Amino acid sequence: MRKPRDLDTELRVLTEKARSLKERKVRQLGELVAATGADALDVETLAGGLLAMIEADDPAKKESWRKRGQAFFQRRTRDAARDNGSGNSGAQASSDSSASAGSEPGAT
Repeated sequence: MRKPRDLDTELRVLTEKARSLKERKVRQLGELVAATGADALDVETLAGGLLAMIEADDPAKKESWRKRGQAFFQRRTRDAARDNGSGNSGAQASSDSSASAGSEPGAT
């Protein structure tokens, strides 16, 4: 005979995991803002810039922004590897090219 599932406990665990992931995402966003130097902007300017990016309809412009972001993260990966004395930074940077922006700042 199978043991019945405790759905309340499972729901609590999933709710806590979702809360933890959301907190991590917010923390990483803050780290990203600081790492790019955008923390020097006032909140209204930063919000306006983000809104303009969301509303942009030009795929070429969005691709340009994506490439700049990718280059930013690759540069930070190389800088971190250089600071640690690692010699394989090029291989690591190319393997990280598909990493999402949300996950990278937490690794630094």
